[in-house]
Amino acid sequence: MQAYELAHLISQRESSNQAYLEFLKVPDLSMGLYVLPAGSIDMQSPHTEDEVYYVVSGKAKIKVADEDKDVSAGSIIYVAKNVEHRFHSIEEELTLLVFFAPAEYFNRP
Repeated sequence: MQAYELAHLISQRESSNQAYLEFLKVPDLSMGLYVLPAGSIDMQSPHTEDEVYYVVSGKAKIKVADEDKDVSAGSIIYVAKNVEHRFHSIEEELTLLVFFAPAEYFNRP
C-alpha cells in the first residue's frame, strides 16, 4: 500500500522549489501536487493523457478549449487528453491534486 498525507506533500513540494511534485507513478495512473501562486501564469500545454484536477485550496479560473470556469476549493475538473487548457486569473494561491490516466507521458511518442 502507498499512502500519502497532504501536509507532507505540501512540505515536500515547497522544499523542491518546483511548481509540480509527482508523488505516484504506476503505468495506469500518476498523481502530483501542483501549486500556482496568486497572479502567476500557468504555462502548461496539452497532455497526451486524460487528466483530473482537484482544487485543494485557492481561487482562479480555468480555460478548457473554449470554456472558462471559476474554480475554488472542492472543484473537480476533467480535461481530456490533447485538449488545450490552463489556469488563469489566479486570485489566491492555487493548490491542486492532479491525476493522470494512464501515467503522465505514458502516451508520448
